[in-house]
Amino acid sequence: MSSNMNSRSLVCPPCNCAQMALADTRIAYQPDVDKHAGVLAYELVQGNLWNSFMDKSIPDPPTAVLLHGILGSRKNWGSFAKRLAHEFPMWQFLLVDLRCHGDSASIKKRGPHTVASTALDVLKLVVQLRLTPRVLVGHSFGGKVALSMVEQAAKPLARPVRVWVLDATPGKVRAGGDGEDHPAELIEFLRRMPAQVSSKVEVVNALVKEQFSVDVARWVATNLRRSSPLGQQSSSNFSWTFDLNGISKMYKSYEDTNLWSVVENVPRGVHINFLKAERSLHRWALEDLKRIHSAEELAADEGGGVEMHVLEDAGHWVHADNPDGLFRILSSTFRIETTIRGMQD
Repeated sequence: MSSNMNSRSLVCPPCNCAQMALADTRIAYQPDVDKHAGVLAYELVQGNLWNSFMDKSIPDPPTAVLLHGILGSRKNWGSFAKRLAHEFPMWQFLLVDLRCHGDSASIKKRGPHTVASTALDVLKLVVQLRLTPRVLVGHSFGGKVALSMVEQAAKPLARPVRVWVLDATPGKVRAGGDGEDHPAELIEFLRRMPAQVSSKVEVVNALVKEQFSVDVARWVATNLRRSSPLGQQSSSNFSWTFDLNGISKMYKSYEDTNLWSVVENVPRGVHINFLKAERSLHRWALEDLKRIHSAEELAADEGGGVEMHVLEDAGHWVHADNPDGLFRILSSTFRIETTIRGMQD
């Protein structure tokens, strides 16, 4: 897909990098949602050496959690996670459908639908799975979720734990001007559409008519699921896989949630990495950049870490626009953590 989206788009299409099918990675779990009612739908992608850590002498096999943004799903990270597992075969990667999204939309969650409650869902899931994640990677809304996970819990997060916040700031969300991102408008437009539609083309045409980009319109339509069996005559054959009312509240929380306190008082052993997409200038105010750089200096003195990165040749959809560049930047974390574990063991 084109990386030059002059649209009102927010969502991140699944990455289509060349390493999509790798023989030496596997989906470890793809559970029936009903069996885990009240938690979240998820997948575990494991490298081919990960089983070497299934040993009682090593209680915490290396795990990273990958979190999607608003209107996304765990599938956004699928091919990228397989690529990471291929390069770092001793690791496993937990891909989660956040509340109201993907297969987790059928798991009824109590409100409030907030960044904090979403983070607590993920913490409960890692407890259930008996995992101690060493790396958290969150895109956009998922980035704030990762920060909230650090704020809410010492365990089940490891120390050290490395957090990656991809193209999101800890505080105020600054949507773009005309021709740029207006995610709230996209969500509200989808809420006004019928709960069931006769075809995906109908949705694409409606979004394009409303001045959203063709790319985003087509991607949003992938969140439609056939609601009547193939071959059965029906005027309404497709329905949404997500809970738009809940997502609307989640996005409002994303705009309102302030997590600067976590960044400016980084817990010992936590290293927070911010990644700014080069072409996502409208999301990053100069005051935000200055504040992050100040936090870098303070964290170094307090035994934590804050670091700023820039991903070249990318808009907000970092793992679709420049997956190779993102892979190079994130790889340093897994190499460092693998080296540390080797020294400890």
